[in-house]
Amino acid sequence: MELRSLGRTGLKVAPWAFGGNVFGWTVKATDSAALLDAFVGEGFNLIDTADVYSRWVPGNSGGESETIIGQWLAKRKRRDDVIIATKVGFDLGGDKKGLSRRWIMQAVEDSLRRLQTDYIDLYQSHKDDPDTPQEETLAAYAELIASGKVRAIGASNFPAERLTEARKLHEAKRLPAYESLQPEYNLCDREEYETKLEPVCVRDHLGVITYFSLASGFLTGKYRTEADLKDKARAERVKKYLNPRGMKILAALDRVAADRKVKPGQVALAWVVARPSVTAAIASATTLAQLKELSGALRLELTPAEIEQLNAASAY
Repeated sequence: MELRSLGRTGLKVAPWAFGGNVFGWTVKATDSAALLDAFVGEGFNLIDTADVYSRWVPGNSGGESETIIGQWLAKRKRRDDVIIATKVGFDLGGDKKGLSRRWIMQAVEDSLRRLQTDYIDLYQSHKDDPDTPQEETLAAYAELIASGKVRAIGASNFPAERLTEARKLHEAKRLPAYESLQPEYNLCDREEYETKLEPVCVRDHLGVITYFSLASGFLTGKYRTEADLKDKARAERVKKYLNPRGMKILAALDRVAADRKVKPGQVALAWVVARPSVTAAIASATTLAQLKELSGALRLELTPAEIEQLNAASAY
């Protein structure tokens, strides 16, 4: 399996990151271990989660995904075989939110406990916190890195200007630098990353781990009409793609997939990781069959002509 450098962290990751948001949500706890076993067995090593996963499920309070991953780590004794990326900053209720030093110091201990590990490979600011000075946030991360509880830090959902501001603080005050970015990026959602974020990532040598890499499942081709969305967990996210541009993208995926004798979702994922600035794409599997299909996507090398065909169909 090809391993790629995650920015300047020294971490080496395979180009597919397992999206842990499904744990405690659309994947039964009893099936989680089998999925993680198969994921690592296929040669992949990056598992992405967050403290807020999956608080949106009725009866959940957040931390369910980390807990499930931690149980697997403890049972399988595979800690050295995987790169664990988790996040802090989303609202967990009350004052449990944001990127203040107070909350980061509490949240990291909570995550370490749930993950049943004494260090986090990549600790990410889940979203920008305009109410907390970035210097305070980065200084808190400096303490965690110095203590060995965190190996490297990254950002998710940050605008380009805030990434640039954080980099200037790193250079001026010798604070830790964000070494990766987790942006939304797929064939349907290209413009913000390609026009605003990618230039910053390239300039500062950031690793890039994309989320919604399959546009919440739309790019698999299983949602083509509103009737296909009935009773689906991701219906509200997918509905916005049911338009002429979305259908044009699916048609291009269908053509390439038919030529290569693969599935449209495999082509869509291969397109993301073929982007030179992208390190890895996050995608979730809820069954072993889906996991096998995604694994095949990361072994699919698109030709320049195929990439151009998909670029043209998804032009913004």
